[in-house]
Amino acid sequence: MNLFEIYLKDIKKIILKNQNKINFKSKKDLENIIIENPPSKFNFDLSSNLALILARKTNSNPRDIAEKIKNILLKELKDFSKIEVAGPGFLNFKFNSKAWTKIINNIFKNKKNFGSGNKKKKYNIEFVSANPTGPLHIGHCRGAIFGDVLSNLLKFNGNKVTKEYYINDYGNQIKNFAESVFFRLREIKFKENFPEKKKDLYPGSYIIDIANKVLKTYPKINLTNFDKIKNKLVKESLKHSMILIKSDLKNLGIKHDYFFSEKKIVTNNLVDKTVKKLQKNNFVEEGFLEPPKGEESSEWKNTKKLIFKSTLFGDDSDRSLKKNDGSWTYFANDLAYHADKVSRKYDCLINILGADHTGYTKRISAAVSALSKNKTTLICKVCQLVKLFKNGQPYKMSKRQGEFISVDQLLEEVGKDSVRFMMLNRGNDVELDFDFDKVLEKSKENPVFYVQYSYARINSLFRLLNLNLNNKINLNPEKLLPNAFEYQLLRKIIEWPKVVEIASNKFEPHRVTFYLYDLATIFHSYWTKGNEDSRFKFIKNGKMNNLLSFKIFQLTSIVLQSGMNILGVSLPKKM
Repeated sequence: MNLFEIYLKDIKKIILKNQNKINFKSKKDLENIIIENPPSKFNFDLSSNLALILARKTNSNPRDIAEKIKNILLKELKDFSKIEVAGPGFLNFKFNSKAWTKIINNIFKNKKNFGSGNKKKKYNIEFVSANPTGPLHIGHCRGAIFGDVLSNLLKFNGNKVTKEYYINDYGNQIKNFAESVFFRLREIKFKENFPEKKKDLYPGSYIIDIANKVLKTYPKINLTNFDKIKNKLVKESLKHSMILIKSDLKNLGIKHDYFFSEKKIVTNNLVDKTVKKLQKNNFVEEGFLEPPKGEESSEWKNTKKLIFKSTLFGDDSDRSLKKNDGSWTYFANDLAYHADKVSRKYDCLINILGADHTGYTKRISAAVSALSKNKTTLICKVCQLVKLFKNGQPYKMSKRQGEFISVDQLLEEVGKDSVRFMMLNRGNDVELDFDFDKVLEKSKENPVFYVQYSYARINSLFRLLNLNLNNKINLNPEKLLPNAFEYQLLRKIIEWPKVVEIASNKFEPHRVTFYLYDLATIFHSYWTKGNEDSRFKFIKNGKMNNLLSFKIFQLTSIVLQSGMNILGVSLPKKM
C-alpha cells in the first residue's frame, strides 16, 4: 500500500477525465508527474508537481493551471480537507479525518505487507566471495552485510533473489594455502618450525586448527612430500576453510543460496566455450594493446594477444584474455563465470565489491553486456573501507588470527545487531567510521539501541495496560485530531513504502537505517514531552490517555518490525 502511488493514479485519472478544462494533449503529458512528501515546514501530507508539468506542456502559467486543478480535485476527491497552491505552482494536499482513519486501518490490516511491493524481478546478488583460505575479516564484513540486507530489501519489495558466493578454489593461492597446512602438519607431528620466512604461506593460527582437523581425519597421512598429497590436502583444507567461512557468515546472520566453485570453470572448460561464443559475435580478436598507464613504453612488450573488445560496451580500454605464458587471465575466468550467470536468466546481476575493485567494474559490466547482448543488467556496488575507533583513537584488535581483524573478534566485542546496523549507517560509497564506544552506548548516539529502545518502550506501554499490541483499536473518525507528535509520526509512517521503493530502485539499503532512526527520534521526542507536560502523557491513572496515540504506536511497531527484519536486526520487547 503505497499512498503516493495510489493518489498519483487517482489524480491522473481525474485529470484525464477533465482534460478539456486544462487543455493538454494526451496521457503522455502526465508521465513525469510525481506525488511526494512536502517539506516538513509545510503543514500538508502530499505534494505534486502536476501543474508545473502541465504548464510546460501547454505554455501556460503554472499557478493558473494549479488553481484549476485544485478546484477539480476538491470536487472529485473526498479525502482532502485542503489543497493549496504553493510557490511557483506546486500543489499541497492535506488529508481529512476520514481519510486518515481509512489509511490507519488499512496499514494495520496489511501489517507485515505494508510497504512491500510486487515487482517480480529476478536478481542474482553475489557478495563476500572471499578467498577460501581462512576465516572472514573486517574487510569482508561491510560488503557481506550490505549484500545480505540488499537481498532482504529486494525480496520484501516482491522480487526473487538468489544470494551467491563465488569460491576462488583454483590457482596459486589455493596451492599456497594447502602448503601452509602441510607445514603446520609437520610442525604438529615432527615438531618442525613453521617456515615463517617462506614466501606466500599463510601464517595465521587458524591454519593450525585446520591442520589438526585434517590429522583427525587422516591420522596416518604421509607428510614426506607435499606434491604427492597436494590434491588430497587441497580438498581437505578447502573443506575446513569453507566451514569456517560459513560459520562466520552464520554468526553475522547470513546464509547464501548458492556457492559457485571456480573449479567448475576449469573442469567444464567454460573459458574456451565463452571465448568462442564471443568470437562468433566478433567481440574477441587477436591484436595488440597499448601499454598500461604509468608503464614505460620501452619496457612494454607489444606482443599479439587474444583481446576482448570491451570498449564496444563502454569500457576505457580493450582487455587481454591471456597472459604472456598463454594461460587465461583472471578476467577471462570472470568472463566465463558471468557467462554462466547470464545463462541462468536473471533480470539483473548485482556484484558487491570491495574498495580495491573500483577499477574493475567497467570491464565486467562490458562483459555482461556482450554476453547477454544487452539483455541482462549488471550493477556493481563498491563498499568503501571501514575504520575502527576506540577511545577516540584508531583501534587495532589482537592479531591471533594472522595479520587481520576477524569477524568473530568483532562480534565478540559488540554483537551481531550492532555490526549489521552500523555497517549500513552510511552509504556504501563513502568510508565508514565504526566507533566501539558509541556502539556500546545506551543513548541516542547509538542508532541501533535508539531504534530498538523505541520498540521496547511501545511494548512496555501495552504491557502496563495489559493490552495486546496486535489487537485492533477502533477509532472514531469524527474525533481524529492528532497532536503535533502524532501527526509527525503519521506522516513518517506513510513515507515507509516510498522509502522501500527508492531504496530498492537505487540499491541503497542504508536508506532503511536512516528512516528507522528518524522514526524512532520522533517517537522518543513524544515520550520525552510526556515526561515534561502531563497533557502528553500516554497513561493517566492506569488508563489509556489517548486512543489515537496507541493506534499510531501500533503502526510504528509494524514499520519498526518490517524495517529491522530487512536489516536482520532483532527487536527486543524489553531492554
